[in-house]
Amino acid sequence: MQKTDITTRADIFKLVKTFYSKVRKDEVLAPFFNDTISDWDEHLGRLTTFWESSLFLKTKYYGDPLEAHVNVDKKFNQTITEKHFGIWLNLWVETIDELYKGDYAENAKRRARKMATFIHLKIFEARS
Repeated sequence: MQKTDITTRADIFKLVKTFYSKVRKDEVLAPFFNDTISDWDEHLGRLTTFWESSLFLKTKYYGDPLEAHVNVDKKFNQTITEKHFGIWLNLWVETIDELYKGDYAENAKRRARKMATFIHLKIFEARS
């Protein structure tokens, strides 16, 4: 199969859906997601919009990912660590590499790396 770049909302949805199917099965990450998210269709749509906004800069995302992650950390007794973000990021990059190739695909990896670092720092700050 010839890989193409991420160019449409449908491409992003495919990425997000494939990625979260892995997350939901991962023994380390699954409890955080499966015990928190009750409507996966809505969540996948929201994340598709988030990534569409982040990559294409033409859609507006309404939400607060920082607050959401801080709240999940609180719910799980402040047990989210850099290990969780590492696994999350490795699965994200793996999924992109399986499905896509190109500038937007590489940008999605860079943005995820920055986001993982930033969110992890904000979670740590919220614990003080």
